[in-house]
Amino acid sequence: MTKRKKLIFDSDLLDLTISRLCQQLIENHADFSDTVILGLQPRGIYLAEQIHRKLEKDTRKTIPLGYLDVTFHRDDFRRRETPVKASQTRIPFVIEGKKVVLVDDVLYTGRTVRAALDAMIAFGRPAKVELLVLIDRKYSRDLPVAADYIGKAVNTLPSERVLVELEAQGHEHNRIWLINKD
Repeated sequence: MTKRKKLIFDSDLLDLTISRLCQQLIENHADFSDTVILGLQPRGIYLAEQIHRKLEKDTRKTIPLGYLDVTFHRDDFRRRETPVKASQTRIPFVIEGKKVVLVDDVLYTGRTVRAALDAMIAFGRPAKVELLVLIDRKYSRDLPVAADYIGKAVNTLPSERVLVELEAQGHEHNRIWLINKD
């Protein structure tokens, strides 16, 4: 079986895309006084941290950042052959009445987002929830979930997957690939 890789984002394009996403957030959240950012574990936290740093630098505001693990809220949790290792949830603030921006690297079936909505309720009832994703895999939804902020929408086949390599994860360069197994 041969794997083919197609580069979706290189480091420069990724930086530009993150800047654009931050500008969209600033347009919609102004001073961020009632907004919090939640990165979805495990991979969404790296993007959330990048966006958080840039937003705080650009707005000169302190914006709450948390990490949300959805492992035990997934509808496929007990169906897996090997147990899934949970990540840490770290939300050192109340989200009651706040605008929450959920951040993940790839939107695929929508099941992770559904699980995030369930997991988030333990920390209060938000006034509004928005979703920011770097890659939106179009035509692959199992649930009616759509992102509010999208880095890039990509048409994918079921045989393809998106590989996100970020320096923050220990990779040499920031790159995002579309991998096809023939």
